[in-house]
Amino acid sequence: MTGVRISGTGIFPFGRHDVGLAEMGARAVKAALEEAGNPRIDGVFCGTAYGGVATGHRVLGMLGMTGVPIVDVEAGCASGAAALQLGADAIRSGRHGTVLVVGVEKMPKGVIRSSYFEPWREALGLTPAPAFFALRARRLMLDHGVTQRQLAAVVVKNRAAGVDNPDAMFRKAVTVEDVLASKLVCDPLHLFMLCSPNEGAAALVLQRGHAGVRLRACALRSHRPGHVLDESTPLAGLIDEEPTPPATVASQDAYEEAGLGPDDLDLVECQDTDAAREVALYGELGLCDPADLDRFLEHGVPVNRSGGLLSKGEPLGASAVGQVVEIVRQLEGRAGPRQVEGARVGLAQTIGRGANASVTILST
Repeated sequence: MTGVRISGTGIFPFGRHDVGLAEMGARAVKAALEEAGNPRIDGVFCGTAYGGVATGHRVLGMLGMTGVPIVDVEAGCASGAAALQLGADAIRSGRHGTVLVVGVEKMPKGVIRSSYFEPWREALGLTPAPAFFALRARRLMLDHGVTQRQLAAVVVKNRAAGVDNPDAMFRKAVTVEDVLASKLVCDPLHLFMLCSPNEGAAALVLQRGHAGVRLRACALRSHRPGHVLDESTPLAGLIDEEPTPPATVASQDAYEEAGLGPDDLDLVECQDTDAAREVALYGELGLCDPADLDRFLEHGVPVNRSGGLLSKGEPLGASAVGQVVEIVRQLEGRAGPRQVEGARVGLAQTIGRGANASVTILST
């Protein structure tokens, strides 16, 4: 099968900026192209959820690079991963030899709003909001014995990593006591346990070949109907057998495609929308049972060395692409103080409620 390699990466720091959406994307694209040696681009795939009509065209227009096919992709938090999969497939099919993937977003301040959910769901807190995250966290604590202090320890881990990431929004270390002293948003979740919607952009240049960092797998799976706390499409409220989480199905697909498994991973970037979401993903990705959380945090594969969303914040369309940028730089040994020594295989994961779960595997 035709190999796909990543030859260039670029990122516009995640945070709040007095910079327009298209300019953020253009800066990330320019950096990725320069790193790749400024190759001729055959096609562009742009991930965005809030960018509006022709976002990719606006980004490439700032660089005078329109004229090639430009496709915008929306899949919630997995928008960038969906764009990445389409770009990789375009190379593997032989249609394109070099593809640009860009994710860009300028999120409104406050709780994430989405037209996907009916008003009554939003009124009940059953949308991507702290009330839903808190209910899900309570379920995790009940089923696996996870404690509030353990959730705080996840925040401490990710904020410590964010200190060394110049592209992160929050770069100050915190303690467990700091986390538990932050505002209680919705029990058991305190403010520091929740990621911040924000702004940013990330870009990748994909080319045909097996040299360098290889894209081994990129799997997307949509949600299936389930109970009210499941990542269902929509929130079906069924109370019978619980479906397999989409992140689990996507990871199984990706492991099979890559010919690798959880034990082969040297680092993971996963979607810590809130601290409990990260812990649940340890189980869904086959990394560990959440009941073994303390041991995993001390001895398991490094997770979210970028600082995760809890440090970086989450601009939806850029989030998944930003994860891949981090892993590429880790695999190339240029992640600076947060470098995972000897890293050769990395996994990136995102999940968007009402859209797709994605798992991407890369290796040297």
